[in-house]
Amino acid sequence: MDIKLKLCGMRRRQDIDYVNEYRPDYVGFILSDGFRRSVGLGTFCELASCLDKGIKRVGVFVNEPMANLLKYFPEELDVFQLHGDEDERYIRQLRENIPESCEIWKAVRVRSAADIERWNGSYADKLLLDAFQEGAVGGTGKTADWSVITAANIQKPFFAAGGINAGNFTEAAITLEPYGIDLSGGIETNGVKDKAKIAEITELKNKINRER
Repeated sequence: MDIKLKLCGMRRRQDIDYVNEYRPDYVGFILSDGFRRSVGLGTFCELASCLDKGIKRVGVFVNEPMANLLKYFPEELDVFQLHGDEDERYIRQLRENIPESCEIWKAVRVRSAADIERWNGSYADKLLLDAFQEGAVGGTGKTADWSVITAANIQKPFFAAGGINAGNFTEAAITLEPYGIDLSGGIETNGVKDKAKIAEITELKNKINRER
């Protein structure tokens, strides 16, 4: 199966122009307040309206009240990515209230194999395995402990995230054998999305898939 690519943290019209040109499988928008890459509802709707229809829209939420997700986003998103402390009850309730076509991904900050394996029976469709850093929920640029990921009995498709860039993208794909790879800081320069880095990552992904 071809490896998938998700580019996260879209904030500007230029970002959408870049992804429309290079066509990752998914793009992510940080839709909870208080984070460096957060966007408000109005900005999200404007950017999403310009996004190529063939690219799936991922909304990233952190400990968001369920009512906010259900009020604004079920018709606007292909994926709900839960990146906080959401539990299985929350996931099950969300699953019961969004269209069947929408996926739910649960982000896991990896410290041990047990951290990952506890989600094997989840209602979540996929996992996103990110680096653990005390007091942070993601976006740290820190690389996850790949040895923990390879040792775990993972029974769901997963995205590898955390500190991945052009320098280690291919290694991550080969070592972890993920469903997909998620990048944000790894495609930025001075805190904004970099077209040349997106082009480089896209070519690496295409090369891996050609060689499979």
